[in-house]
Amino acid sequence: MTKTIQVSGMSCGHCVKRVENALKNIPGVTKVSVNLDSGSASITSGRDIASAELASAISEAGFTLAE
Repeated sequence: MTKTIQVSGMSCGHCVKRVENALKNIPGVTKVSVNLDSGSASITSGRDIASAELASAISEAGFTLAE
């Protein structure tokens, strides 16, 4: 399963790495690709990950899941 989300608050490469690491730590996630220019993150996982779980991981990294 692949899901693309919007992340608010990223402004640099360091932000991208923080979001990537936060999402990679979610159980079941196999691949993460974050694009600073578009403010998006693509997540590939072996299970359906709830938006609340994604929002929590992103929030802990200091950013916001855009609706």
